[in-house]
Parts: sequence; structure tokens; C-alpha cells
Amino acid sequence: MKALICGAGIAGLTLAGRLNHHGWDVTLVERASGPRRHGYMIDFSGAGFDAVTAMGLEPRLREKAGAVSEFRYIDDRGRTTVRLDYGVFVKALDGQIVSIMRPALEEMLRDALGDGVDLRYGLTVDQVTEETAVLSDGTVLEADLIVGADGIHSRIRSQVFGPETQYLRDLGMHTSAFVIEDQEVFEQVRGQFVLTESLDRQLGLYGLADGQVAAFTVHRTDAEIFPDNAREEVRREFSGLGELADRVISRCPPSREMYDDQVAQIRMPRWTEGRVALVGDAAYAVSLVAGQGASLGVAGAYLLAEMLATEAAVPEALAEYERRWHPVATGIQEAARARVIEVFLPRTRRTLLLRRWGFRAMNLPGLHHLMTGSLFPKGSRSITELSEAGRAQLRST
Repeated sequence: MKALICGAGIAGLTLAGRLNHHGWDVTLVERASGPRRHGYMIDFSGAGFDAVTAMGLEPRLREKAGAVSEFRYIDDRGRTTVRLDYGVFVKALDGQIVSIMRPALEEMLRDALGDGVDLRYGLTVDQVTEETAVLSDGTVLEADLIVGADGIHSRIRSQVFGPETQYLRDLGMHTSAFVIEDQEVFEQVRGQFVLTESLDRQLGLYGLADGQVAAFTVHRTDAEIFPDNAREEVRREFSGLGELADRVISRCPPSREMYDDQVAQIRMPRWTEGRVALVGDAAYAVSLVAGQGASLGVAGAYLLAEMLATEAAVPEALAEYERRWHPVATGIQEAARARVIEVFLPRTRRTLLLRRWGFRAMNLPGLHHLMTGSLFPKGSRSITELSEAGRAQLRST
């Protein structure tokens, strides 16, 4: 069996590796000229952690993870308003959480690809039919399966399911991520995850290594994205949040060296059409504020591969993947819209103070599970249980 996957991000790499594990020949195309160097630090847990464990990659995941010992908020005077041992989150999630840079997670998945995966950079899929695709270099490929794993602005989705405007729900925020080198800032955030305690905007910092600091920003706005002005936007929106924040944004790299995009969700009634499927952000982006995009990308790709590993015809396997995974992904999207957004980025001083008291309460015995459940909502069944149930259903039909 042959598969063509568009997008060599987290979901695409997971799916390519897992399909190859099950004996498929896979062509994986990526529009970027090479592996991405920019991206967020991710708190990776939940269904994706289950899937990584099932694939035998948990030891490698922990090797790639960063060392975070403390989580804290700071005000515009640099004073710590909330301080938590990161072990509180680890304990609440039974040890199944790590902090890892998105490029490092992609590198781990890329290194796990088998010889049966043909990874091609600098290419897009320009035309799709049910069983063939035309690449941007003119190559025509026949495939038993075509998958869009090409992110929130998916070309495959636009070609097969209709324009992006039908499915994208803008949440009224912009986000960026970049890395700076500053020893003084590094010493202030070494081994920590530090967030500004501010209304309608937030700067987050992780100390990496050798004086490097990973930064991300998110702020509310109704403006359109203009990639060439990302640095100027960050400097304008995040000045005045304190001495540490000002030092970081003064070292913000050129726009071309940053990741920036709108914060949005993709909400679709269906993700499959014949032998074409969507996975990851292309199908069910939950947004930065939900904090589980990478996990759901890995888990959804794992589930899709397991359904395709059965003897069922491809359309039936795709339908079972969608039937099992759609309620999980949409449930987390709804939880993010209903609860997580206001906790993540408060609009009012009252909400900010409630969040502060909530995090402080996590230091009290027995209360850490309550707060962690709201920050990391998850389904009631593990990804391996969903996979086993799906395979059983396909075998019975």
C-alpha cells in the first residue's frame, strides 16, 4: 500500500512513521526547505504521550525534553506572584508530561522514520484527485491514501473540502515564538517556565541552554497578520510589561526568523472523503490556548495509522478513525473555548486574580488535580483503548 502525506510536522511525521511500521510505502512532502528551527516549548502530555509510549519512543522523548523545575508568574515590576514546583503538574498527570521544544519533538519523530519513508522538502501538493496527486515539481504520484497533515492553513483541505473560511474560527489573538541569546535573561529563567501576569497579552520564557531563551507571545487583537511586521508587532504590544520583558523584546530577531500566526481553531463536520483524510491541525486545530495541539496531532495520527493497519478497505478505516477521534478532538476544542481561554489570557483584573488564587491553591494537598484537570482536559479513554476498540469494530464488519 502507498500513502502520500502532505506536511512533515508533528502529525505528518507520526503518521508516516507508523504507516511504514505497518508495511506501507510512504511519500512525505513538506513545503519548507528543511526541518523547522523555530517553535514553541510544549508541555506534552495526554493522548499524545500515550501514543509515544505505545510506539516505544518514550525514553527518547524524555531525553529530548527540557529540564523545568519551576513555574511562575511575574508582574510588571518583576515580582513573583505565583510560584509552583513543576512537580505538581508531573504528579497530577502521573508522570506523563514533559516540556519539549516543538523542533526537538519533530526531530525525534523524524529520526524514527523507517527506510520506507521518502521525505521530500521544498514541495507542495498542487492538485489532488481521489487516487493521484500532482506535486509542485510536476511529479504525478498514485497513492492508496492521500493525507493532509499540513497545518491550520492546509492546502489539501482547501482543495478537497473547500475554502479555509468555512472551517477556521479566529479566536481574536496573534501569537509568535522566537529564541534569543542573552545570558542575563537566561540566568533569571534557568530551569523555569516564566509568564508575565498581564491582561490581554502574555509573554512566556523558558531557559534552554548556553544562554539561549525560548520566548512566546500571545495578545488579543482584531488586526490581520502581516508576517513582515512580526517583530514590530511584538515590540509594540509587549513594551511596558516590566524590565525582563522589555529586555527580551529588544532582542527579538527579524520577522523571518520568528514563528507568527493567528490563534484559531479548525472545526469541521468531517475529515475524510473517499481515500483522502486530514489529521492534526489541518482537521482539528485546538489553538495555542488549549495547549494540546501537539499531543492531539500525535494521537490522531497514531489512531489513523492503527485503523489503516487492519484488513479493512481504506475508506472504511478512515471512517472508523473519524468516528473514534472526532468526539475527542471536538470535546477538547469546546473545553478550550468554554474555560481555558479566559484562564490563559484574562480580560479583567478579577479573572487574573482568580487565576492567581487558583494556581496558589495547587500548593495545597489534594487541590492540584482540580486545577490541572481544567488546564489539561482529556478524554476518558486512552489512545490505545480507542485503537483496540476501532480495530475490533473493523474486524467485525
